[in-house]
Amino acid sequence: MATVTGTIHAENYRLLQKIVYDGSGIVLEQDKHYLFEVRLGSIAKSRGLGSINDLCALLRVPKEAGLHDEIVQAMTTNETYFFREPAQYDAVRKTLIPELRELRKITHKMRFWSAAASAGQEAYSLAMLLLEQNLVAWNFELVGTDLSMQVLDRARAARYLQVEVNRGLPAPLLIKYFRKEGLEWQLKEPVRRMVRFERRDLRLPMWGMGPFDAVFCRNVLIYFDAHTRRKILEEIHGTLCPGGWLMLGSTEVALGLEERFERRTVGGACIYVAR
Repeated sequence: MATVTGTIHAENYRLLQKIVYDGSGIVLEQDKHYLFEVRLGSIAKSRGLGSINDLCALLRVPKEAGLHDEIVQAMTTNETYFFREPAQYDAVRKTLIPELRELRKITHKMRFWSAAASAGQEAYSLAMLLLEQNLVAWNFELVGTDLSMQVLDRARAARYLQVEVNRGLPAPLLIKYFRKEGLEWQLKEPVRRMVRFERRDLRLPMWGMGPFDAVFCRNVLIYFDAHTRRKILEEIHGTLCPGGWLMLGSTEVALGLEERFERRTVGGACIYVAR
């Protein structure tokens, strides 16, 4: 097996930036050499190539167009963990769910969307939270989406390493909703059945999505340029019920969209409420 070595040439770096941007809308700055080397090294090795530059030469061959998508998926796999930014889950549990219990007492239905689901921890955290509320006879629809088929396959399998369940998942929920299988923890079927995962590019129109009571779109908008961020937020607004909640990452804001969202502080969480 080849050893991947060498610095990425400037023209190849620009090629990789363009492929990732065209395929996902994600802007990767000039200081991401290490990230490219880590994420793409295994792809180069699997093809017997000695460097990322050799991989870029292959990317220029027309018949290797499918390799572009492999590059995009490798570069758009983001880290996540259970109950990340717990103040937002507390706000859902203490404020949103009680409000929805009153608003939906006839339909007994709640709908949620994890818009950048990655390996599923965010959506499954919400599913466990809902199960803990003892909402008997309620119907929950949880949708998780991501651009990467690789992480969506992991989300559907719902198998996590010890280090993954150690990050953010309370021990009582681990014991209650998972079972140990070898070196991994398997999420139990009743929780898995609550979430439907599908591939979605957030840059595309979201017609047919929703209406949702809450959308989690966290720690992904920071990778887009300003125009794309605004377009995505406008589309997400169209998927929310009036008064529905949008939850962004702690470093993200919905600037310039005050006519669509009202920013509120709920407990320790910042929430954007659809007008």
